[in-house]
Amino acid sequence: MSPTEAGIYGFLILVALMFLKIPVGFVMALVGLGGFAYLVTWDAALQLIAQDFFSVFGSYNLTVIPLFVLMGQVAHHAGISGRLFNAANKFLGHLRGGLAVATIGACAGFSAICGSTSATAATMASVALPQMKKYNYDPALATGVVAAGGSLGILIPPSTIFIIYGILTEQSIGKLFLAGVMPGILMALLFVATIFIWTKFRPELVTPAPRSTFREKIASLAGVIETFILFAAVMGGLFLGIFTPTEAAAVGAFGTILIALAGRNLTWKGFVQALNETTRVSCMILVIVAGATVFGHFLAVTRIPFDVGSWVQGLPLSPNMIMALIIFIYVLMGCLMDSLAMITLTIPIIYPVITSLGFDPIWFGVIIVVVTEMGVITPPVGINVYVVAGVARDVPLHVIFRGALHMLMAQLATALLLILFPQIALWLPQLMH
Repeated sequence: MSPTEAGIYGFLILVALMFLKIPVGFVMALVGLGGFAYLVTWDAALQLIAQDFFSVFGSYNLTVIPLFVLMGQVAHHAGISGRLFNAANKFLGHLRGGLAVATIGACAGFSAICGSTSATAATMASVALPQMKKYNYDPALATGVVAAGGSLGILIPPSTIFIIYGILTEQSIGKLFLAGVMPGILMALLFVATIFIWTKFRPELVTPAPRSTFREKIASLAGVIETFILFAAVMGGLFLGIFTPTEAAAVGAFGTILIALAGRNLTWKGFVQALNETTRVSCMILVIVAGATVFGHFLAVTRIPFDVGSWVQGLPLSPNMIMALIIFIYVLMGCLMDSLAMITLTIPIIYPVITSLGFDPIWFGVIIVVVTEMGVITPPVGINVYVVAGVARDVPLHVIFRGALHMLMAQLATALLLILFPQIALWLPQLMH
C-alpha cells in the first residue's frame, strides 16, 4: 500500500470512528499512531506520540486556553451574563422584538469574556428564555435567537477556535483576535436586523416589554461597565503590543475574578465549580490539539497535503472559485461535525492550499470561524440547538431548528460581506503594533 493510499484509508477510518462518538482527540492520536507506525516503524511512532503530547501539554503558548476558559467560567458563575441581559433589556426591551435584540446584545457582551459558543448559548438560554416566555414570545423565535446568538462566542474574541487555528497555522493569535472584532459586531448587527424584519412581518410573535425609566437604565449599567472596560483593556493591550496573548488572557482572568469579588457575586462554591469546569474543558481542548498534531505528522508522511495542494493548483479554476468550493465543503462538514474537530482535522490539508493561492491566512481564519458558526445551528449536529433544547425542555427540537434557521441568513450575509470586503477583518490587525 502506497503512502497516499494509507493516508486515505486512515482518513476514512478517522471519520468512521468519529461518527461512533469516540472522543475526537483520542481518535486522531490513535489513527495517527497506527498510520505512522505502518509507514515508518512502531518505535518511531511511539516516540512521535510521546514527543507530540509532551510538547503540546508543555507549550507556553497553549496556556492561553485555560486562562481564557477560566475567564469565561468565572464570569458565568458570577452572574455577569444576567447583568448584561438586564442592562440590554432596560435599554431595548420596549421595542418590538426588543427582548430578542437584548439577548443578542447580551450574547455579544458575554462572548467578549467567554470564548465558547455552547457556554454562551447555555448561559443566555437560562437567563433570557424565561423573560421572553413571560412576554409570550414565540418559542421558535425565542430559542432560535438564543441558539444563533450563542454562535458569537467563537467569533468575538477571545475565541478557542482562533487560538487553535493560530497554533496549527503558526499565525499570530493577537491578530486573529483583532480580526474577529469587526466581523463579530457586523454579525450581531445583522442578527438584530433579522429580528426587526422578522417581527415587522410577524408582529404577533412578540410582546414588547414595559419601557424602563432613565434612572432604571442608568442603574442597570452597574456591574456591566466594568466588564466592557476589562474587554477594552485586554484587546487594547493586544492591539498596542503591551500584552502577548497569554499575558492578555492572564489579565482577563484576574480582572474577571476581581470584578466578581468586588461585586460580591462569586461564592466559594461557584469559584470551585469554575475551576473544575476550566480543568475539564482545557484538558479536552489540549487532547484534541495533541491528537491533531500526531495525525498531522502522519498526513505529512503520506504527502497528502502536498498532493492536494498540487492538484488544486492544477485545476482550471480561478483562486476565487477554489475558495468558494472550499467554503462550500466547510458548510457541508459543519452540518455533520463539531467545529473544533472540523478545524483540527482539515486545517493541515487545507491551509497549504490557501497559502499557495495567495489568500491572507488571517482573513481565511475569520472566514472559517464564520462558516463553522453556521454548523452550530444547522441540522443534524447543531450543537447550540441541542444546548438550548436542554434548557427549554418544553420546546420541541424541530421548533428550535426552525427558529435558528431564520438567523442563518445573517451568518451567510456576514460571510459574503467578508469575501467581498476582506478589510472588514483585516483593518484592525493591519493597525496592530
